[in-house]
Amino acid sequence: MNGWTRVLLAVVCGVAVASVYAGQPVVGQMGRDLGVPVDAVGWFVAVGQLGYLVGLILLVPLGDLLDRRRLILVHLVVVAAGLMVVAVASEAWLAFVGLAMAGLFAVVVQTAVAYATALSAPSERGRNIGIVTSGVLIGILGVRLLAGLLTEVWGWRSIYVVLAVLAATLAGLVLLLLPADDRGRVSRYGSLLSSFAGMFTHPAFLGRGLIAFFLFASFGALWSGLALPLSASPWYLSEAQIGLFGLAGLAGAAGAGRAGRWADTGQANRVVGIALVALVVSWLAIGQLGWSLILLVAGVVLLDFAVQVVHVSNQHILTAAYSDRISTTIGAYMVFYSLGSALGATTTTALYDSAGWTGSALLGAFFATGALLTWALIARARRERHARRAWSFRRRPRGSAR
Repeated sequence: MNGWTRVLLAVVCGVAVASVYAGQPVVGQMGRDLGVPVDAVGWFVAVGQLGYLVGLILLVPLGDLLDRRRLILVHLVVVAAGLMVVAVASEAWLAFVGLAMAGLFAVVVQTAVAYATALSAPSERGRNIGIVTSGVLIGILGVRLLAGLLTEVWGWRSIYVVLAVLAATLAGLVLLLLPADDRGRVSRYGSLLSSFAGMFTHPAFLGRGLIAFFLFASFGALWSGLALPLSASPWYLSEAQIGLFGLAGLAGAAGAGRAGRWADTGQANRVVGIALVALVVSWLAIGQLGWSLILLVAGVVLLDFAVQVVHVSNQHILTAAYSDRISTTIGAYMVFYSLGSALGATTTTALYDSAGWTGSALLGAFFATGALLTWALIARARRERHARRAWSFRRRPRGSAR
């Protein structure tokens, strides 16, 4: 796969995921404009993520059945339409419809990752997944900066207009620049959905999924709630200033490419454990927001780097293990991502209303610890399996068949 294909797919991922997270830095303004109370504004993010969840189940498995390039094209067009609905919404219910619509088809991200994986040689699979996946973090965090700047000048609706135009433009570029996805397709949609459901019976898959659930709940606890304390005492930052914190998070995007290279050398599982320790530590710094923005920035960089390392490594492990159904595997794995993100988004804003940023920080640290404990249990189970195999081998009588 050439460099331009990787870049285009990374941009597709960035714009698609930005459509789900665009509301994070402007939830306050959206709530005031559309009449949604403070303790419920997290739903401006959660609705899109729940739509994303439905798309993971119903749409992503299609990548193992249909031409992935055409799926990417169609998904981008519908995302653009949903974003325009949000931009012109005069009532909250209409904005929620547009957000759900955009979120449902924003699963183009997983189709793009599966497309990149299928085009990659085994020796460069991790590197390509890392580069394409880096677009996700850049989109999530870059949209915070863009939304803050645009909101200062034209209001919160402008970010949805810009993203709609970008999604429509990318649809045209995909049609012109990406090669057709010529594969033999023998599965039927019903069997794909059965295979999707069957993934949740595999212990190895479930372990990685639970790590993703806690990982993105922790991530959502930070980015869905951060605008609230930064706009309050003692900082009173504007939307544009709050958006600048996305630059700190973008430093963590470097973790995607590096994690991919580590995964290609067989170190994926070990670096996941190290990154999850870093994730827990990051919340010690993030929790100091009340008196230090410097510590907050350091914690944000560390958290986003850790999230990228874990996410890319997990996808590398799973796509290597289930190489015959890449789209279905990625879609099923991302169900945990979607549920975790939605949980983080809704609980952090609700908890902030009653316990302040200290409560939100403890919540984020709790989720991070859950991911680390899950990894530790998986690592312990692997060691026990290896020990049993070694013991069984040593107890075999001499001369027995191997």
